[in-house]
Amino acid sequence: MKKHVIRLAEIANKPSRRIIGLMSGTSLDGLDVALCNVQGNGPETVLKVEQFATIAFTEDFRDNIREIFAKRQIDFQHLCVLNPLIGIEHGKMILDCLKQWNIPAEEIDLIASHGQTVFHAPKKQHNLPDFPNSTLQIGDGDHVAVTTNIITISDFRQKHIAAGGEGAPLAVYGDYFLFSKKGENRILLNMGGIANFTFLPGSLDPSAIFTTDTGPGNTLIDAFTRHFFGKPYDENGAIAASGLVNGTLLNALKSLPFFAAPFPKTTGPEVFNIDFVNKIIADHYLQGISSNDILATLTRFSADTIASAIQRVMKPEETYRIYASGGGAHNPVLMASIREQLPNCQVGLIDELGVSGDAKEAVLFAVLANETVSGDAVDFGEREGVPSVTMGKISFPA
Repeated sequence: MKKHVIRLAEIANKPSRRIIGLMSGTSLDGLDVALCNVQGNGPETVLKVEQFATIAFTEDFRDNIREIFAKRQIDFQHLCVLNPLIGIEHGKMILDCLKQWNIPAEEIDLIASHGQTVFHAPKKQHNLPDFPNSTLQIGDGDHVAVTTNIITISDFRQKHIAAGGEGAPLAVYGDYFLFSKKGENRILLNMGGIANFTFLPGSLDPSAIFTTDTGPGNTLIDAFTRHFFGKPYDENGAIAASGLVNGTLLNALKSLPFFAAPFPKTTGPEVFNIDFVNKIIADHYLQGISSNDILATLTRFSADTIASAIQRVMKPEETYRIYASGGGAHNPVLMASIREQLPNCQVGLIDELGVSGDAKEAVLFAVLANETVSGDAVDFGEREGVPSVTMGKISFPA
């Protein structure tokens, strides 16, 4: 063990570190693997993406996760055996990437492993007064470290919760370090399964930074596309574009108390799922609505709730620029609806800031791992949602 501690100290004192960031989101489409060269820390962080790949999951692998994903009643043994399996498989995917990139594992300093979220239960959602905020990511870091022989940092969300946060969104930390710009108010909008945004003030004042989930991004669109059409997602929004928005369904969806709740807040597929939509359809006698119209309505639902959330934090005397990322940024129907509702904002892609939108979340976890070993907690002020902490647990190889 001592040699690993010495190695970790050496990594912490290097002028730059090569860190592999991993992300597997609620869409379960695959593992994002970003090899980053990171210099400095905190607001002085300078990052370059050397390599990036998304390794698609097999359908069997997805099905194994879906057996316990966002479900309150599960086979607990299945959860138990999935935890190491995902860690091992993610480790193998990393080694395959390194082989393809012709990079020896010995040249990698750290792996930043987000793991696979299988349940998210903030206190505002579970409503159990004697229990704290909670979230669960599986894909054990020790198994990643032993499989790859690379020091691995994982389980980032637990320190956030321990310090008073809800375990999400975590993008705010890396967003601030990498993408803040003096004189420009920036809103970094990420549309994965759940949509969230980070507000970065042009003043660069960390205590003015704001982050929250807004509600569904792609999770409902993807779920109903799989259900009705047997496809993983609505490519280019083509199905939604062929349907008509049903006003009754849209208004009923938006009536969920979550949307009126104060910021910041977090949520997940535990709330926004097929059962949630089907109940609303049944309650409003909308069983005759076509599958295309459902997709059109769900796409507009995501756009409306994203735009409404952003509007709530904008000041009329200020100007803002929005940079989008995540799978939703590839959906032209969703993006057009957001632009239509935010006519006074320039809406572009995070790619304009030098990081691929597809790689962004994996990159941000590389930044968090860099902070774990070489940074100090930046003071974001005493407020809900952004505790001033560094995050991550350290796993050494065997």
